[in-house]
Amino acid sequence: MTKNSFYLLLLISVLFTSCIPVKDLVYLQDKNTSNEQNTIASVESKPYRLQINDVLSINIKAIDPKLVSIFNTTNVQNVQSANSESSLYFDGFTVDDHGNIRFPILGEINVIGFTLEEVRIKIEKKLLEEYFKSEANIFVTVKLAGFRYTINGEVGSPGTNVLFKDNVTVLEAIANSGDITTVGNRKEVTIIRQTPTGVQMHDIDLTDRNVMKSPYYYLQPNDYIYVKPLKQKTWGTGQTGIQSIGTVITLLSLATTVYLIIKN
Repeated sequence: MTKNSFYLLLLISVLFTSCIPVKDLVYLQDKNTSNEQNTIASVESKPYRLQINDVLSINIKAIDPKLVSIFNTTNVQNVQSANSESSLYFDGFTVDDHGNIRFPILGEINVIGFTLEEVRIKIEKKLLEEYFKSEANIFVTVKLAGFRYTINGEVGSPGTNVLFKDNVTVLEAIANSGDITTVGNRKEVTIIRQTPTGVQMHDIDLTDRNVMKSPYYYLQPNDYIYVKPLKQKTWGTGQTGIQSIGTVITLLSLATTVYLIIKN
């Protein structure tokens, strides 16, 4: 094998092994070889059950606002301000280590393992039984003080984020965090979920549209998302063909320089 042939073979091998193919970068691909149009069935997300350290926003309304003013600690204007996250942290109701929240007048209410709807019904029933008549038209709303998740790994902006939505998909969370970088592995995104029975870990493939059928496609509050790096990052040979060629040229230049030094 001549020297030119060796260099050419080296260049081709580096280009094929180091470049990141487009199929590894595109989300929600149709990997079904048939030409039939696929319809993705909607995923029925299970209602979230409250855990320790969750923060609740609880608001009570009535025909006469004065009747329920003592029960409301959260200033509605603060909730809608730019500092709403910090306002909810201080004014919201935190689930303590015993699974309770301390509510004005009503005292401690156990909410651990309950859904938001179950907590709403529980508070409303207690108010009607002990303090109000049905004619007062009590209206109770119970929400999480923001949808909190943490994302780490190969994303633009890792860290803990809070979205003021009831439902968040993994794609929405990733988009809100600056998207996955070029060297992020979209085929193995790990979701770590804390449940009342323990911690669950599951890998999902975001390049396959069937991921929308996964129970992990819709996140739950306090989920942790980890995006693994591709092997190309550890090789350091370049993410694109141009970068790979530049790496090869650099290596050849270095080899030539060393060869000339040794020869002289």
